Amino acid sequence: MAAVSRAERPRILVIKHGALGDFVLALGPMQAIRGHHLDAEIVLLTTPPFAELAGASGCFDEIWLDERAPLWRLDKLAVLRRRLRGGRFARVYDLQTSQRSSAYFRLFPGGARPQWSGIARGASHRHANPDRVRLHTVERQAEQLRIAGIDFVPRPDVSFLQSDIERFALPGNFALLVPGGSAHRSAKRWPEANYAELADRLAEAGIAPVLLGGAAEAAELDRIAMAAAAGNLCGRTSFADIASLARRARLAVGNDTGPMHLIAAAGCRTVVLFSEASDPKLCAPVGRQVTVLRRGPLADLTVDEVMAALKR
Repeated sequence: MAAVSRAERPRILVIKHGALGDFVLALGPMQAIRGHHLDAEIVLLTTPPFAELAGASGCFDEIWLDERAPLWRLDKLAVLRRRLRGGRFARVYDLQTSQRSSAYFRLFPGGARPQWSGIARGASHRHANPDRVRLHTVERQAEQLRIAGIDFVPRPDVSFLQSDIERFALPGNFALLVPGGSAHRSAKRWPEANYAELADRLAEAGIAPVLLGGAAEAAELDRIAMAAAAGNLCGRTSFADIASLARRARLAVGNDTGPMHLIAAAGCRTVVLFSEASDPKLCAPVGRQVTVLRRGPLADLTVDEVMAALKR
Protein backbone atom coordinates (compact mmCIF):
# COMPACT_ATOMS: atom_id res chain seq x y z
CA MET A 1 0.00 0.00 0.00
CA ALA A 2 1.39 3.38 -0.98
CA ALA A 3 2.21 5.79 1.83
CA VAL A 4 -0.17 8.70 2.26
CA SER A 5 1.53 11.96 1.42
CA ARG A 6 1.54 14.78 3.93
CA ALA A 7 -0.78 16.81 1.71
CA GLU A 8 -3.34 13.96 1.75
CA ARG A 9 -3.34 13.40 5.50
CA PRO A 10 -6.37 14.80 7.35
CA ARG A 11 -5.57 17.73 9.60
CA ILE A 12 -6.90 18.08 13.14
CA LEU A 13 -6.78 21.15 15.39
CA VAL A 14 -6.73 20.96 19.18
CA ILE A 15 -7.28 24.15 21.21
CA LYS A 16 -5.91 24.34 24.75
CA HIS A 17 -4.52 27.54 26.23
CA GLY A 18 -3.88 26.72 29.93
CA ALA A 19 -3.40 27.14 32.87
CA LEU A 20 -0.84 24.49 33.95
CA GLY A 21 -3.20 22.33 36.02
CA ASP A 22 -5.84 22.41 33.30
CA PHE A 23 -3.21 21.61 30.67
CA VAL A 24 -1.98 18.57 32.61
CA LEU A 25 -5.56 17.32 33.03
CA ALA A 26 -6.02 17.73 29.26
CA LEU A 27 -3.04 15.48 28.47
CA GLY A 28 -5.24 12.38 28.70
CA PRO A 29 -7.69 13.75 26.11
CA MET A 30 -4.78 14.90 23.94
CA GLN A 31 -3.27 11.42 24.06
CA ALA A 32 -6.68 9.93 23.23
CA ILE A 33 -7.05 12.24 20.23
CA ARG A 34 -3.58 11.25 18.99
CA GLY A 35 -4.47 7.56 19.32
CA HIS A 36 -7.79 8.03 17.52
CA HIS A 37 -6.28 9.94 14.59
CA LEU A 38 -3.05 8.00 14.00
CA ASP A 39 -2.87 8.97 10.33
CA ALA A 40 -3.69 12.65 10.83
CA GLU A 41 -1.56 15.72 11.21
CA ILE A 42 -2.52 17.21 14.55
CA VAL A 43 -1.95 20.88 15.34
CA LEU A 44 -2.18 22.40 18.81
CA LEU A 45 -3.20 26.02 19.32
CA THR A 46 -1.86 27.05 22.72
CA THR A 47 0.04 29.75 24.60
CA PRO A 48 3.84 30.10 24.99
CA PRO A 49 4.18 28.63 28.52
CA PHE A 50 2.94 25.24 27.33
CA ALA A 51 4.59 24.92 23.92
CA GLU A 52 7.61 22.94 25.18
CA LEU A 53 5.43 20.64 27.31
CA ALA A 54 3.12 20.00 24.37
CA GLY A 55 6.04 19.36 22.05
CA ALA A 56 7.54 16.80 24.41
CA SER A 57 4.22 14.94 24.68
CA GLY A 58 4.47 13.52 21.17
CA CYS A 59 0.80 14.28 20.55
CA PHE A 60 1.29 17.02 17.97
CA ASP A 61 2.87 17.51 14.57
CA GLU A 62 2.72 21.30 14.83
CA ILE A 63 2.29 23.78 17.65
CA TRP A 64 0.80 27.19 16.94
CA LEU A 65 0.98 29.99 19.48
CA ASP A 66 -2.08 32.09 20.19
CA GLU A 67 -1.40 35.54 21.60
CA ARG A 68 -5.04 35.72 22.75
CA ALA A 69 -5.44 39.31 21.63
CA PRO A 70 -8.63 41.07 22.78
CA LEU A 71 -11.54 39.99 20.59
CA TRP A 72 -12.18 43.62 19.69
CA ARG A 73 -8.76 43.77 17.97
CA LEU A 74 -10.16 43.06 14.55
CA ASP A 75 -6.74 43.27 12.93
CA LYS A 76 -5.38 40.51 15.15
CA LEU A 77 -8.54 38.49 14.70
CA ALA A 78 -8.19 38.75 10.93
CA VAL A 79 -4.66 37.30 11.11
CA LEU A 80 -5.87 34.37 13.20
CA ARG A 81 -8.85 33.85 10.91
CA ARG A 82 -6.59 33.60 7.86
CA ARG A 83 -4.36 31.11 9.63
CA LEU A 84 -7.23 28.93 10.81
CA ARG A 85 -8.93 28.94 7.43
CA GLY A 86 -5.65 28.08 5.75
CA GLY A 87 -5.10 25.16 8.09
CA ARG A 88 -7.35 22.81 6.09
CA PHE A 89 -8.72 21.30 9.28
CA ALA A 90 -11.21 18.45 9.01
CA ARG A 91 -12.02 18.56 12.72
CA VAL A 92 -11.39 20.80 15.72
CA TYR A 93 -11.28 19.62 19.34
CA ASP A 94 -11.84 22.62 21.58
CA LEU A 95 -10.52 21.45 24.95
CA GLN A 96 -10.51 24.99 26.30
CA THR A 97 -14.28 25.43 25.84
CA SER A 98 -14.11 29.09 26.84
CA GLN A 99 -15.94 32.06 25.41
CA ARG A 100 -12.79 32.88 23.42
CA SER A 101 -12.18 29.43 21.98
CA SER A 102 -15.87 29.03 21.13
CA ALA A 103 -15.71 32.35 19.27
CA TYR A 104 -13.02 30.84 17.03
CA PHE A 105 -15.72 28.55 15.59
CA ARG A 106 -17.16 31.66 13.90
CA LEU A 107 -13.83 32.45 12.25
CA PHE A 108 -14.37 29.60 9.81
CA PRO A 109 -16.66 30.22 6.80
CA GLY A 110 -20.28 29.27 7.51
CA GLY A 111 -20.58 26.85 4.63
CA ALA A 112 -17.25 25.14 5.15
CA ARG A 113 -16.71 24.84 8.88
CA PRO A 114 -14.77 21.78 10.09
CA GLN A 115 -16.35 19.26 12.41
CA TRP A 116 -16.20 20.78 15.87
CA SER A 117 -16.04 19.15 19.29
CA GLY A 118 -16.78 21.74 21.96
CA ILE A 119 -19.58 23.93 23.26
CA ALA A 120 -19.91 26.41 20.41
CA ARG A 121 -23.46 26.78 19.11
CA GLY A 122 -23.76 25.09 15.75
CA ALA A 123 -20.90 22.66 16.44
CA SER A 124 -21.23 19.26 14.78
CA HIS A 125 -20.28 17.41 17.99
CA ARG A 126 -21.50 19.84 20.59
CA HIS A 127 -21.12 19.01 24.27
CA ALA A 128 -24.48 20.36 25.37
CA ASN A 129 -24.82 18.61 28.75
CA PRO A 130 -26.24 21.34 31.05
CA ASP A 131 -24.47 19.69 33.99
CA ARG A 132 -21.04 19.77 32.37
CA VAL A 133 -19.90 22.55 34.69
CA ARG A 134 -20.54 20.25 37.67
CA LEU A 135 -18.25 17.52 36.34
CA HIS A 136 -14.59 17.12 37.15
CA THR A 137 -12.44 18.24 34.24
CA VAL A 138 -11.41 14.69 33.31
CA GLU A 139 -15.03 13.49 33.35
CA ARG A 140 -16.22 16.50 31.38
CA GLN A 141 -13.61 16.14 28.67
CA ALA A 142 -14.11 12.36 28.45
CA GLU A 143 -17.83 12.94 27.89
CA GLN A 144 -17.06 15.60 25.30
CA LEU A 145 -14.80 13.21 23.38
CA ARG A 146 -17.31 10.35 23.54
CA ILE A 147 -19.74 12.55 21.63
CA ALA A 148 -17.03 12.90 18.98
CA GLY A 149 -16.49 9.13 18.77
CA ILE A 150 -13.53 8.68 21.13
CA ASP A 151 -14.69 6.14 23.70
CA PHE A 152 -11.59 5.80 25.89
CA VAL A 153 -9.65 8.65 27.48
CA PRO A 154 -6.68 7.65 29.67
CA ARG A 155 -5.55 9.48 32.77
CA PRO A 156 -2.77 11.99 32.10
CA ASP A 157 0.54 10.27 31.34
CA VAL A 158 3.62 12.43 31.93
CA SER A 159 6.19 9.65 31.46
CA PHE A 160 7.57 11.63 28.52
CA LEU A 161 8.82 14.30 30.96
CA GLN A 162 12.32 13.19 31.91
CA SER A 163 15.30 15.17 33.17
CA ASP A 164 18.57 14.68 35.04
CA ILE A 165 17.86 15.83 38.59
CA GLU A 166 21.24 14.76 39.97
CA ARG A 167 22.38 18.38 39.69
CA PHE A 168 20.12 19.22 42.63
CA ALA A 169 22.16 16.89 44.87
CA LEU A 170 19.16 15.90 46.96
CA PRO A 171 19.24 13.25 49.68
CA GLY A 172 17.75 9.85 49.00
CA ASN A 173 14.67 10.49 51.13
CA PHE A 174 12.93 13.77 50.44
CA ALA A 175 9.47 15.36 50.22
CA LEU A 176 8.26 18.09 47.88
CA LEU A 177 6.42 21.07 49.37
CA VAL A 178 4.56 23.47 47.07
CA PRO A 179 3.43 26.48 49.17
CA GLY A 180 2.64 28.84 46.30
CA GLY A 181 -0.29 29.42 44.02
CA SER A 182 -2.12 32.10 42.12
CA ALA A 183 -0.97 35.53 43.30
CA HIS A 184 -4.48 36.98 43.10
CA ARG A 185 -6.12 34.11 45.01
CA SER A 186 -4.40 34.15 48.38
CA ALA A 187 -7.26 32.17 49.96
CA LYS A 188 -5.92 29.10 48.15
CA ARG A 189 -2.66 29.20 50.13
CA TRP A 190 -1.99 27.40 53.39
CA PRO A 191 -0.12 29.76 55.78
CA GLU A 192 3.67 30.01 55.49
CA ALA A 193 4.09 29.20 59.17
CA ASN A 194 2.26 25.92 58.68
CA TYR A 195 4.55 24.93 55.83
CA ALA A 196 7.58 25.79 57.96
CA GLU A 197 6.26 23.63 60.81
CA LEU A 198 5.44 20.81 58.42
CA ALA A 199 8.97 21.02 56.99
CA ASP A 200 10.45 20.76 60.49
CA ARG A 201 8.31 17.75 61.34
CA LEU A 202 9.20 15.97 58.11
CA ALA A 203 12.89 16.60 58.81
CA GLU A 204 12.48 15.15 62.32
CA ALA A 205 11.00 12.05 60.67
CA GLY A 206 14.08 11.71 58.45
CA ILE A 207 12.45 13.13 55.30
CA ALA A 208 14.24 16.15 53.84
CA PRO A 209 11.76 18.92 52.86
CA VAL A 210 12.33 20.49 49.43
CA LEU A 211 10.43 23.60 48.33
CA LEU A 212 9.20 24.12 44.76
CA GLY A 213 7.81 27.32 43.24
CA GLY A 214 8.21 30.05 40.68
CA ALA A 215 9.84 33.45 40.72
CA ALA A 216 6.63 35.14 41.88
CA GLU A 217 6.76 33.05 45.07
CA ALA A 218 10.46 33.53 45.81
CA ALA A 219 10.08 35.74 48.88
CA GLU A 220 7.57 33.36 50.48
CA LEU A 221 9.73 30.31 49.83
CA ASP A 222 12.84 32.08 51.11
CA ARG A 223 11.07 32.82 54.40
CA ILE A 224 9.93 29.21 54.78
CA ALA A 225 13.39 27.88 53.91
CA MET A 226 15.04 30.16 56.49
CA ALA A 227 12.51 29.28 59.18
CA ALA A 228 12.75 25.52 58.65
CA ALA A 229 16.13 24.92 57.01
CA ALA A 230 14.39 23.37 54.02
CA GLY A 231 15.91 22.88 50.59
CA ASN A 232 14.74 25.51 48.14
CA LEU A 233 14.51 24.91 44.38
CA CYS A 234 12.44 28.02 43.69
CA GLY A 235 12.76 29.14 40.07
CA ARG A 236 15.18 26.32 39.22
CA THR A 237 12.85 23.61 37.92
CA SER A 238 11.33 22.96 34.52
CA PHE A 239 8.17 20.92 33.99
CA ALA A 240 10.37 17.91 33.26
CA ASP A 241 12.34 18.51 36.46
CA ILE A 242 9.14 18.62 38.53
CA ALA A 243 7.90 15.33 37.08
CA SER A 244 11.29 13.68 37.57
CA LEU A 245 11.56 14.95 41.15
CA ALA A 246 8.05 13.64 41.83
CA ARG A 247 9.05 10.14 40.73
CA ARG A 248 11.89 10.15 43.24
CA ALA A 249 10.12 11.91 46.12
CA ARG A 250 8.72 10.07 49.11
CA LEU A 251 5.65 12.32 49.11
CA ALA A 252 4.41 15.78 48.20
CA VAL A 253 2.21 18.37 49.93
CA GLY A 254 0.95 21.53 48.27
CA ASN A 255 -1.85 23.94 47.57
CA ASP A 256 -4.31 23.76 44.70
CA THR A 257 -1.79 24.91 42.12
CA GLY A 258 -0.41 23.77 38.75
CA PRO A 259 2.76 21.92 39.82
CA MET A 260 0.70 19.64 42.07
CA HIS A 261 -1.04 18.31 38.95
CA LEU A 262 2.31 17.38 37.42
CA ILE A 263 3.46 15.79 40.68
CA ALA A 264 0.27 13.75 41.05
CA ALA A 265 0.30 12.64 37.41
CA ALA A 266 3.89 11.42 37.85
CA GLY A 267 2.62 8.97 40.47
CA CYS A 268 3.95 10.61 43.62
CA ARG A 269 2.03 10.17 46.87
CA THR A 270 0.32 13.56 46.97
CA VAL A 271 -1.68 15.52 49.56
CA VAL A 272 -3.40 18.57 48.07
CA LEU A 273 -4.81 21.34 50.24
CA PHE A 274 -8.04 23.00 49.12
CA SER A 275 -9.93 25.98 50.56
CA GLU A 276 -13.43 27.22 49.79
CA ALA A 277 -11.90 29.16 46.88
CA SER A 278 -11.85 26.08 44.64
CA ASP A 279 -13.71 22.78 44.49
CA PRO A 280 -11.73 19.52 44.32
CA LYS A 281 -14.80 17.80 42.85
CA LEU A 282 -14.18 19.88 39.73
CA CYS A 283 -10.43 20.25 39.51
CA ALA A 284 -8.48 18.03 41.93
CA PRO A 285 -5.19 16.61 40.61
CA VAL A 286 -5.40 13.10 39.19
CA GLY A 287 -2.91 10.37 40.05
CA ARG A 288 -2.42 6.98 41.67
CA GLN A 289 -2.06 8.30 45.23
CA VAL A 290 -3.89 11.59 45.70
CA THR A 291 -5.43 12.71 49.00
CA VAL A 292 -7.45 15.93 49.20
CA LEU A 293 -7.80 17.91 52.44
CA ARG A 294 -10.25 20.80 52.42
CA ARG A 295 -11.22 23.51 54.92
CA GLY A 296 -13.30 26.70 54.54
CA PRO A 297 -10.54 29.05 55.55
CA LEU A 298 -7.45 27.01 54.73
CA ALA A 299 -5.77 28.41 57.86
CA ASP A 300 -8.13 26.17 59.86
CA LEU A 301 -6.35 23.09 58.56
CA THR A 302 -3.74 22.04 61.13
CA VAL A 303 -0.29 20.58 60.63
CA ASP A 304 -1.40 17.60 62.72
CA GLU A 305 -4.15 16.85 60.20
CA VAL A 306 -1.72 17.00 57.29
CA MET A 307 0.77 14.75 59.09
CA ALA A 308 -2.04 12.29 59.86
CA ALA A 309 -2.96 12.18 56.15
CA LEU A 310 0.66 11.43 55.29
CA LYS A 311 0.65 8.45 57.66
CA ARG A 312 -2.42 6.77 56.18
